Amino acid sequence: MSALFDNTPPRKDTFSFKWQKYKGKDIIPAWVADTEFRCAQPILDAISGQVEHGNMGYILPAHHEGAIQAVVRWLKDKHSWEIQPEWLVWTPGVVPAFNVACKAYCEPGDKVLIQTPNYPPLLAAPRLNGLERVDIGTVVQNADGTSSDNISGVEGARYTLDFEALEREAADPKCKLFILCNPMNPVGSVLSKAELDRIAEICNANNVKLCSDEIHCDLILEDGKQHIPAGRESNLAENSVTLMAASKTFNIAGLGTSFAIIPNRQLRQAFTNAAAGIVPWVTVLGLAATEAAFTQCDEWHQQQLTYLRENRDMVFNTVNSIDGLKMLKADATFLAWVDASGLGVENVQQWAEEKGVGPSPGIDFHKADHFRINFGCSKAMLQDILQRLAS
Repeated sequence: MSALFDNTPPRKDTFSFKWQKYKGKDIIPAWVADTEFRCAQPILDAISGQVEHGNMGYILPAHHEGAIQAVVRWLKDKHSWEIQPEWLVWTPGVVPAFNVACKAYCEPGDKVLIQTPNYPPLLAAPRLNGLERVDIGTVVQNADGTSSDNISGVEGARYTLDFEALEREAADPKCKLFILCNPMNPVGSVLSKAELDRIAEICNANNVKLCSDEIHCDLILEDGKQHIPAGRESNLAENSVTLMAASKTFNIAGLGTSFAIIPNRQLRQAFTNAAAGIVPWVTVLGLAATEAAFTQCDEWHQQQLTYLRENRDMVFNTVNSIDGLKMLKADATFLAWVDASGLGVENVQQWAEEKGVGPSPGIDFHKADHFRINFGCSKAMLQDILQRLAS
């Protein structure tokens, strides 16, 4: 099993977004949220089969029964969510999808609630659509049930939403939309049913629609944790848009294929109207890859989770042994959110790069004294990253 993920394709000369940034420098890229792993063979076979067919013309995603039924099957098997095919709206990535949600459910000058810290494209979405962003922060929930703004002890602690801030800001009549990332990127928390119920209560009471970016939902690493899709919950189904994709889990982000699940017909129509004319269709290769991922790669998926769980634990143990660094154990994703405030340096990104590691800069997530490490890589590469940080 390990060999599947130990032996990764070289990417230095492939124009990779991740690898181009530090080209020619002795800095290991550990930033962009894609993995170094080779795609599962059934996905590669599906793409090859489409290429062999010889035609790459336009395709109607809403008519691609294979991909549609693959999504239906995956959500039923993995998330106990029985959806109707007509609820699906295909999009060329979740980034255009949550921008479409801004256009669909808000008017210029309205406010959009954003859970923070969060990844840069999501933070930028309100401004790009003429809207005002209102940040809803996270707090550390300690093992004893108390909450704090900063990490005090790493064992048993997790990040959660600042629900007091959410309740306060959602009451503003100008707030029309809450964009949530669950599992959370970059902090790695998975929201519980009680937390989702509270979100539903607040959103429904204030007529605030929920757009839930769940692109990491199939990367749950912590035993006993379970992802709950927003749209599966009866108190959110009629007031939410759930965004998902095979892209992060199966390393096919470059194929630009994702989907929104919108049970409410009026919300779905508003979403498709907002997308019309500006959002392109997804590609035939992306649909072929998604179909294969969700129907033929279950075993590969489970093996990857085991590998990532080991990587996560390695990062957690090593980072917390380095003076000035600390982190909480992520419930999900292949991303580690590192608090570097204890280093006592002016620029923590520069500190990491001088060590020969290129993480995602915390300032991009609006946390300048943090950085994010991608551990979706071979153990050899990860050990090199961690040894450099510890040197």
